[in-house]
Amino acid sequence: MSAFIASRRDQMDETDRAILRELELGVPLVQQPFAGIGVALGIPEEEILSRIRKMKDAGIIRKIRARINQREIGIAANALVAWNVPKGWDGFERLADLPGVSHCYLRKPVPGKWEYSVYTVHHNRTQDEVYSIVRRFAREEGITGYQVLFSTEELKRVPAVRIDQTGEGTR
Repeated sequence: MSAFIASRRDQMDETDRAILRELELGVPLVQQPFAGIGVALGIPEEEILSRIRKMKDAGIIRKIRARINQREIGIAANALVAWNVPKGWDGFERLADLPGVSHCYLRKPVPGKWEYSVYTVHHNRTQDEVYSIVRRFAREEGITGYQVLFSTEELKRVPAVRIDQTGEGTR
């Protein structure tokens, strides 16, 4: 573990961890959501907000955002795309910026079995929309090797667990 990660973790006390656990459960949709978290923890709203700001400034919290049920709003085509990019290719940012891409990452290929090293996760309204975006990008970038793998069923979808490593308490 790097000293930087340890130093951030050491900046947190049990109250900070409790706040993070509450945030992982979701911010309540009420007039003063952080006041509600404060009541649950026995802490004034101002202290909740101050601690959240400090954790954000320290890089412990990256952002707080809404989590939508994408299928309920018509985003039904979800695909993992495996890319076999040319040696020396430098289009990672362009790939990550494609419409509907939520993840873009590298993995080591398995020589002779699976030559793909770059992966993206796409979320769009239709499979045709995903294919159109992928084909156009591949053509523009000179990439001839890629596989589009659509999800057929959602088996699990929960936020990443950061505080409670067992996953208990996730909704």
